[in-house]
Amino acid sequence: MFLFCSRSHSTMQTQNRQQRLAALRDTIANIERKPALAEMRSRAFDGAADGFPRLPGGLLQDVCTDAVRNGGASLGFALGQVRTLFTPKRLAVLYLQLAADAQFFGLPYGPGLSSFGLDPAQLVIVRASDMQDLLWVAEEALACRAVAGIVADIGGAPEMLDFTASRRLSLRTAESGTSLFLLRYGADRPASAAHLRWHLAPHRSGRKPFDDRAPGSARWGLTLEKGLSFIAHPRFVLEWTANGFATLPAELGIEQDARTTLPIAVPARLAGRLSQAG
Repeated sequence: MFLFCSRSHSTMQTQNRQQRLAALRDTIANIERKPALAEMRSRAFDGAADGFPRLPGGLLQDVCTDAVRNGGASLGFALGQVRTLFTPKRLAVLYLQLAADAQFFGLPYGPGLSSFGLDPAQLVIVRASDMQDLLWVAEEALACRAVAGIVADIGGAPEMLDFTASRRLSLRTAESGTSLFLLRYGADRPASAAHLRWHLAPHRSGRKPFDDRAPGSARWGLTLEKGLSFIAHPRFVLEWTANGFATLPAELGIEQDARTTLPIAVPARLAGRLSQAG
């Protein structure tokens, strides 16, 4: 009799677990059928065939680069997109980072933001004590209708930011219409539910019209690693202009980004070919 009762109890537990899983699957399916997600999928890459698309809000984007020194380029790419998402009601952008990383990664530079067409007063900087707090702030900010975009300077691959956490964030972004950019460094690409994943490499800047030795507009080399089904050309070389991103021939960046590092230090050529001697 005891054995029979134990088996019956075990069978009921299994059935209850299966019912809960089935209910959870139905809930997720209902969320994914919401108009916000359907609309995001239909318009995410409008105009992509003619160049870099003007992406809508409501996207979770991984911006991956191989080295921490490229963090400025990653931040510039994210803020360049956020600038197109401002509306009369959405005027704020959040920059999130761990308090322990602030000294290492640095902070956005106010005058640089101004030259980029972004008012520093619109930028809200949040330093979280740990990754749990950072993810909580990100989710709460996604629910705020005054926020146009959120840039989270993540760094590596923290355990808390796993596929489940990114899945939750991707659903929140699609529902709210606010974009979230996760800046990540290193060659590894952890599993993510981001709608888009970019691999970014800084590109040699353009040239000034009247001084070919002076640095000009910022440029980025980009490869879209996730989301390829929506776009015909996954590689871009972008240049910053007063009107936002301009697309350059992709071949311009592929050859340049693939150049090898010099084995030894080489003196830079001084302006006007002045002598290197002191």
